[in-house]
Amino acid sequence: MPVPQAIPSAGRPLSAGAIALMLMLCLTWGFNQIAVKLVLPDIPPMLQAMIRSTGALPVLFIIGTLRGVKFFERDGTWRAGLIAGLMFGIEFVLIFQGLRLTSASRAVVFLYTAPFFVALGSYQVLGERLGASQWLGLAISFAGVALAIGVPQPNVDSHVLLGDLLIVGGAGLWAATTLVAKGTRLRFAAPEKALGYQVATSIPILGLAAWLFGESITHTPAPLSLALMAFQAIWVVGTTFTLWFALVKAYSASKLSAFTFITPLFGVVGSYFIMHDTLSLTFGAAAVLVIAGLFLVNRPSQTAAAPRDALLNVTKT
Repeated sequence: MPVPQAIPSAGRPLSAGAIALMLMLCLTWGFNQIAVKLVLPDIPPMLQAMIRSTGALPVLFIIGTLRGVKFFERDGTWRAGLIAGLMFGIEFVLIFQGLRLTSASRAVVFLYTAPFFVALGSYQVLGERLGASQWLGLAISFAGVALAIGVPQPNVDSHVLLGDLLIVGGAGLWAATTLVAKGTRLRFAAPEKALGYQVATSIPILGLAAWLFGESITHTPAPLSLALMAFQAIWVVGTTFTLWFALVKAYSASKLSAFTFITPLFGVVGSYFIMHDTLSLTFGAAAVLVIAGLFLVNRPSQTAAAPRDALLNVTKT
């Protein structure tokens, strides 16, 4: 797909405000994994994902309408929006089905291969180029995630490997959705509209998946489950995903994706306080690796700028 205008250089560091916002998003997404797990006894995964998309859609319309967003205006974004929506829906199908086959710890590690897909795709599609130190930063952060979560090896069979592959596929689609949002006319749409395409398209996809896998709600969900579903729909999907796409439109996709390495660390800390899991010195070392890697990724690089940046004026939206 053609790139409609120049993309901010990968050599430009994120602003302090963007970093603070990304930390808030990662904190939310880290806790969201716990929320999903707590709701599973009452609502199975595909139905859970479909319900939260259904609940998030009116939230997006309300927020967008208050901000004057024209959701149904013909602006040439529907094709890119539909493609992003298909990817968005299938991504969650792959991730949740992968979790049925592989362990949660392995799934987290494989899911966070997404920043590598974004970095590669950004170079090929968007013209963003990372320097050697920034690629090293990605590798160090990923090593920190693997160290924090651990990748247990016993009893790894073909089913587990298939689950790993499904998770990697989900990570690839997460990255592809980011690139579509950044590198097509969808970049010009308001964040609420860009996300609205994806949420609306994901509803029938997730509903079909729930039917194919025979999911059903067999009893009235507990009040906690209903509250956590509202949290997922209103805050996670309706609000934080909108903020994510707003950031993607304004900053380097590669550097923003690198910050998602912090998400599983917040998930581990949240599990310590909520699920009473344990923390160790190994986790502390892992956190240091992730932070050091992110420092390298966000450090300005003299060789990281894309050739087109020297020829085109770049504006943030």
